[in-house]
Amino acid sequence: MGLDPADETEAAIARGDPRARLADLRVRLAPPDRGREASPVLPTGVPDLDAHLPGGGLVLGPPHEIAPAEPADAIAALGFALALCARHLARESGEALIAAGPGQPLPYGHGLAGLGLDPARLLLLEAGSDAEVFRALEAALHARALTALIGLLRDGLPLKPGRRLQLAAEGPAPPLLLILRPAPAGLPNGAATRWRIAAAPAARDRFGTLDRPRWRARLERCRNGRGGDWLLEWDHAAHRLHLPEPLACDAASAGRSRA
Repeated sequence: MGLDPADETEAAIARGDPRARLADLRVRLAPPDRGREASPVLPTGVPDLDAHLPGGGLVLGPPHEIAPAEPADAIAALGFALALCARHLARESGEALIAAGPGQPLPYGHGLAGLGLDPARLLLLEAGSDAEVFRALEAALHARALTALIGLLRDGLPLKPGRRLQLAAEGPAPPLLLILRPAPAGLPNGAATRWRIAAAPAARDRFGTLDRPRWRARLERCRNGRGGDWLLEWDHAAHRLHLPEPLACDAASAGRSRA
């Protein structure tokens, strides 16, 4: 039995085959094919952020990599990933899978509800290794039975599993695929976007109770898009991200002054 396309390409690159390396670079650097139907996307709800993303949102199918800015920001990075998942589930029917590698932070019912996620729509898999997480995600992508997938990794996303996930994501009705990795520098892979997330002081309601979580989100890498840095606030009732009110007013004023 022969190798699948991802294995054949990786084997050729490992042998130092210049043609394979050149073909791999062409795939990575190629502009979007204007002749094909545009890939479906998940808008974040923040116009300034979505303007940096090709198609106006997070493209569905290929992996999006999320990492904490520092190890202490791991819970904040998980919260950001879950907020994106909540937004997608609010727009689409179906369930989500969270596949967690060893030692990864796991969501719990109260925290999920606080982000606007219905625990009844989530499947949680505690895997014994990152390799098991990759197998679960790849199988789910092939099955096309779930709306969103989140992989929580101990060691990060290497090139070969990333390419396999890309290939498995090709086709109709792709899900949202988020990969949460540790803080140290990430490995080269085929992620469509790469994010760094830091915790920010949450907004408080008129009674002084913590109401809306906030994150400092840096888009470090975006295929066919532009990087950027935003302070984002999550509205669990509306299932959308937005700029905190003073920042939104400042941005609007700046836009009027440029007109």
